[in-house]
Amino acid sequence: MKFKINEKGQAVAGKTQLIDKKAFDKIEGTQIRWLGNAGIMINSKGTNVMIDPLLEGFDMPLLIEMPLLPESVPFLDAVLVTHIDNDHFSRVTCCKLKEKCKEFHAPYYVAQQMEKELQINGIGHGIHDTFQIGNITFKLTPAWHNWQNDVKKYQYREWKKEEYCGYWLETEDGTIWLPGDSRLLEEHLHMPAPDVILFDFADNDWHITLKGAIQLANTYPNSDLICIHWGCVDAPDMTPFNGNPQNILDHVVNPNRVKILAPGEVYEVRSKKNE
Repeated sequence: MKFKINEKGQAVAGKTQLIDKKAFDKIEGTQIRWLGNAGIMINSKGTNVMIDPLLEGFDMPLLIEMPLLPESVPFLDAVLVTHIDNDHFSRVTCCKLKEKCKEFHAPYYVAQQMEKELQINGIGHGIHDTFQIGNITFKLTPAWHNWQNDVKKYQYREWKKEEYCGYWLETEDGTIWLPGDSRLLEEHLHMPAPDVILFDFADNDWHITLKGAIQLANTYPNSDLICIHWGCVDAPDMTPFNGNPQNILDHVVNPNRVKILAPGEVYEVRSKKNE
């Protein structure tokens, strides 16, 4: 078992595997590394991108060692951000990667905030827009996570659904889908079957809920499930951060496809088309 339950009853990710500069080299295939929290690093034949990297500067205590720090990143072809929340849009991380990263992509509102707050020339997109970075094609998928409208502190503007997204990635080695922080949507159940789902299973009403996560997983019974958004933040009473992978293993079809990675651990993407 690649996780433990701590004294507070929270599932904690396995021991971090540090990421060195060789991870950014040109390679034959496509590799995914979980950066901890909701962050993902992908190297596809030398095209290097990060999605929602939170490498430094979070405002809550962590349970893990980060697999790398911004100063250890040699270069990036792009950083992608799914939405405005600071465990996804890390201002500290983005600022420190600004001079090493060719492009920043996000929904339009988040891209505007990159420019306003950080002087980063973010490239904005609408839901279902597609764009190309190196040999990877990206498409924004819909999400429903505008929880700020329910909290008085944040009701200084209307938070729109299209300001939150997931990403669908087409690589030469297979398809990768990050639904993002989202309630389960009907459209999520009618996608082409991805080879890999970057899988948030938080049992929270503004996330997918455990019931929704199991439904999504079993809609795509052959897709590998890389568990993210769990086991990293010391917040045992906050459901967005304290999912337990055992709950997924106990209820999904083909549980051997559940990939419980340690932060920094490598996963090799392989297409399911020929299986």
